[in-house]
Amino acid sequence: MANDDAETAPTQKEEAQREETSASPPLLSKFPVHLGLGATAVQEPAFSGLDWYAAYGARHAADGAEGRLVSMYTFSESWDVWEVHPKGHEVVVCTAGSITLLQERPGGAVRKVALAAGEYAINPPGVWHSADVGATGCTCVFITAGLGTQHKPRDLSSSSSSAS
Repeated sequence: MANDDAETAPTQKEEAQREETSASPPLLSKFPVHLGLGATAVQEPAFSGLDWYAAYGARHAADGAEGRLVSMYTFSESWDVWEVHPKGHEVVVCTAGSITLLQERPGGAVRKVALAAGEYAINPPGVWHSADVGATGCTCVFITAGLGTQHKPRDLSSSSSSAS
């Protein structure tokens, strides 16, 4: 009796050819991911600058506030803007270096959340936030409810200057 598994299993040569022709996995720092309705995950086109976000929003408008952008960025300098995501939480995961998130609470008090590699914080909906980057820089993964995101300039003369 013949073994069906032996007849259908790929040979070593076929496996080698498959490995040679398969594409490298995408880099999250270049190709963000959209998490959408129905538990979908979609690789996005390469990040190309701030205009990319408008095209992203148009591509996934139907997901509304439930859509999430998963992205990774490396920073060497503190942020010169404040941002707010009014429709949902944002998870920030520090994967290398260190970063201090600045969260402006109702009433104007600024909460500082220091993160090292492997630690995370959550920016609540409607909370303006910015960041001071550690001396050696940092890399972070962001999971963002981006619908309605707004930005304001940040005065870097004071590392905890408020968003107001």
